[in-house]
Amino acid sequence: MLTLTGVGRTFGTRAALEGVTLDVDLGQFVCVVGASGSGKSTLLSIVAGLLAPSTGTVTLGGAPVAGPGPERGLVCQSGAVYPWRTVERNVAFGLELLPLSKAERRARVDWYLAETGLESFRKALPKQLSGGQRQRVAIARALACEPSVLLLDEPFGALDVQTKEDMQVFLRSVWRDTGTTVLMVTHDVEEAVFLGQRVVVLASDPGRVLADVTVNLPADRDLATKRTPAFLALRASVEDLIRSRS
Repeated sequence: MLTLTGVGRTFGTRAALEGVTLDVDLGQFVCVVGASGSGKSTLLSIVAGLLAPSTGTVTLGGAPVAGPGPERGLVCQSGAVYPWRTVERNVAFGLELLPLSKAERRARVDWYLAETGLESFRKALPKQLSGGQRQRVAIARALACEPSVLLLDEPFGALDVQTKEDMQVFLRSVWRDTGTTVLMVTHDVEEAVFLGQRVVVLASDPGRVLADVTVNLPADRDLATKRTPAFLALRASVEDLIRSRS
């Protein structure tokens, strides 16, 4: 379990986060939304170990988070794939730092290339890929290390609408297949409701938990789910929450 207890973060005299308490169970998909100034990315950076909280604690499996570690995979909006490495060598990058044999590394790379639909692009360089394909590479690279938690910071924010929706369907499929715990930050309420089992809404200035909304939608979702009355009602209720405290 990922547990945040009373987490706060200040920058100078400004409080970006205050008193954030949150539990994410093993295998859950939790999305965090909020208006600008709600500290979404700051929260994810703290969980990733890139920032230390000013107050409170973060633990993963009972162990304190005190810096970056292989048990937490992070994918940002840019994807940050290595342009000089082929797709397969990008996916293998983190594995080179783990005590695995060459055969084990090769087997993992092969599996995640297949899982993310990148087998036919294994020898390609990132410049030969589309934006969506590059994000698939970044996600495959993060998952290949088999982290306890996958952290996603606006991973599809730079993509066009059609590619974004394709990637949302792809991500739910990968999550179901791998069982990885996912904590995702997004400004897109529709995306959060479609992807998540829970949507955590942050209020602004300072960022704090306003609501923790359970997404009571079918586990098997496709894009047609977004047109159902239940989905539209849930999206509207989350949007109203954000507007009420932004």
